[in-house]
Amino acid sequence: MNKTVTSAGIDIATEAFGRPSDPAIVLIMGSTASMLGWPDALCHGLADQGFYVIRFDHRDTGQTTTVPPGEATYTVEDMASDVIAILDAYGPPQATLMGMSLGGYIAQMVALEHPDRVRSLILYASEPLGWDGPDLPHIAPEFLDHFNQLSSLDWSNAAAVTDFLLTIERLSHSTGMAFDETATRQRIHQVLKRARTPASMFNHASLTTREDWTGRLRDLSCPTLVLHGALDPILPPDNARALNAMIASSELVIVPRLGHALPAAILPTFIDTIARHTRASLNPQP
Repeated sequence: MNKTVTSAGIDIATEAFGRPSDPAIVLIMGSTASMLGWPDALCHGLADQGFYVIRFDHRDTGQTTTVPPGEATYTVEDMASDVIAILDAYGPPQATLMGMSLGGYIAQMVALEHPDRVRSLILYASEPLGWDGPDLPHIAPEFLDHFNQLSSLDWSNAAAVTDFLLTIERLSHSTGMAFDETATRQRIHQVLKRARTPASMFNHASLTTREDWTGRLRDLSCPTLVLHGALDPILPPDNARALNAMIASSELVIVPRLGHALPAAILPTFIDTIARHTRASLNPQP
């Protein structure tokens, strides 16, 4: 089911899988990514496991409202408010939030600001919100070198844009698992075909926060699963260990050979792991 949800004047494109009567899981993608970052196979697989799965296009991606490149004024908190607007529109009083990368950052905000709406969290390839410990490792230099080419990218040249995005996907994938270039090209084609203004996705690079979140993650009390690739080149696994250290009710799972991606080979395991965590949160042990 497709639905357009309005949040503070922004039209958000959403899609749901499964039965509305089933426990809800809201999938929150990472920076620059539309809902297509969540593979169809993952969404259908979770619906087959008995969950109502909702994914959506972030601001400046897909069919959601965009602003011209460089003109975005919204904050991460505004994107967190979008998640609540989606929950309100679909109706579940509570949901498990699964966020990847920036999506995990957003999910942490939602859980802290609206604890009554969040049954549990799944933080995949994410970093801790308000981290106040020693510096954590972040993006590999190869990404920074590649992003330096963004200013000269001709967005009217579909082949050049596809190759630019393909390189990001390849760098994110890790050398530990086979990279399916054909399938990735097909997905990039779908992403670009759906996008209102493809260049606007990189407005996310200038995102900031309004509030001081320092140390607040220690107040989080909902069950949390921290999933992370052992070979993540954007947010290395020390970020996952920091999340696990800050959240008392968390479980840490480091996945061997996995990078900052959702390759097809890992999806059956992820579906089972997500389903196990979500069912456990529905029936917490005393």
